[in-house]
Amino acid sequence: MTAPFVTAEPLGDIAHGFFGRRGGVSSGELASLNCGLGSGDDPALIAENRRRVADAVLPGGALTGVYQVHGNRCLIVDDATDLAARPDADALATRTRGILLGILTADCVPVLFADRDAGVVGAAHAGWKGALAGVTDATLAAMESLGAHRANIAAAIGPCIARASYEVDDGFVQRFTTDDPANERFFSAGKPGHAMFDIAAYVAARLAAAGVTRIAIGGQDTYVEAEDYFSYRRACHKGENTYGRQLSVIGLN
Repeated sequence: MTAPFVTAEPLGDIAHGFFGRRGGVSSGELASLNCGLGSGDDPALIAENRRRVADAVLPGGALTGVYQVHGNRCLIVDDATDLAARPDADALATRTRGILLGILTADCVPVLFADRDAGVVGAAHAGWKGALAGVTDATLAAMESLGAHRANIAAAIGPCIARASYEVDDGFVQRFTTDDPANERFFSAGKPGHAMFDIAAYVAARLAAAGVTRIAIGGQDTYVEAEDYFSYRRACHKGENTYGRQLSVIGLN
């Protein structure tokens, strides 16, 4: 069975895909394409789900990933075995063909990058902490060190929690406005003492400010679209014991 996924026009024919929760073998609260190694799911089922993702996008490719810590570290991958121990990081970049960079999310923002002319790709996990700390900037810098040119890099923002579902408190807002008063534009009014945060728009603005001119936003809401996507916040609100993670991938043929 082929797992369904969506692609982004700016990335063109680069092998990539944003996957959801459909098309896998996990069951219960983790049904069905759960790719999260830390979810408590049967490792054999996770391995099969991850195999399906890789086969759907880059057959024969070596799927790689890191232990995501909500930071801004980007690792350069030259060989798939480099990440066997899953080092702490939140972004990856490569110019090596046959390597499939993978990012896990469950409300956070997955960002895929490509410079088709230079043959360099990247992937980033942008939770609010990593986004504010500049994980996308670090990814761009790593790609440039591999020969990419910022003016030629396209970026795609995948399924994540949307503004209408992302309620935060005033202290959260202050973190962003202290960093840059202009960040106020990414928040809209909520209940007293709270606001609604547009994290996808914030990440897109960071990319644009860094010189990326081709940016796509998928627009899916992981919190609301329960049949299609896993959501950490939704799982917490429903009192579920665990939550699945979806995988976003990109690689060079």
